Amino acid sequence: MQKKRVLSLLVKNHSGVLSKIALLFTRRGYNIHSLSVGITENPKRSRMTIEVIEDKQMLEQIVKQLNKLLDVIKVTCHTKEDSVIQDLCLIKLKMEKIEDTNQILLITRKFNAKIVDFGNNALILEFVGREKKVGDLLQALKNFEIIEYIQTGVTAMKKTIDNK
Repeated sequence: MQKKRVLSLLVKNHSGVLSKIALLFTRRGYNIHSLSVGITENPKRSRMTIEVIEDKQMLEQIVKQLNKLLDVIKVTCHTKEDSVIQDLCLIKLKMEKIEDTNQILLITRKFNAKIVDFGNNALILEFVGREKKVGDLLQALKNFEIIEYIQTGVTAMKKTIDNK
């Protein structure tokens, strides 16, 4: 059975690292479902969060290959039980009537979303949550015209301290 797997890679922060990792996936024929990269508490290191949709055997093989790369410091496999796994999305909605604003305010409160920009004819919502909750929010907004939508790749962090 195939399912989503989330990996975090602690890597050296310099040019070319992302290309090497993407190339490893490409050469093995594995598709990256989502990818997010950012600097860490140490500016010499970055963290990549990669989500793949593959089987367990593929995951074991790719982790072994990633650990062989010189720029990879550590590979962590995440599960929803042991990690916080979140997506960020921005949703631009068309605003035509004041009633729309009131309904959207109710929805944002229910989902703990934030209005980050409010203009004459549109507003932008920000929402952070698990993929299912993002889907639930989009379903709740189905009666409104979504002008633009973007969702980041997942970001994940273990709930406990790893002393290794």
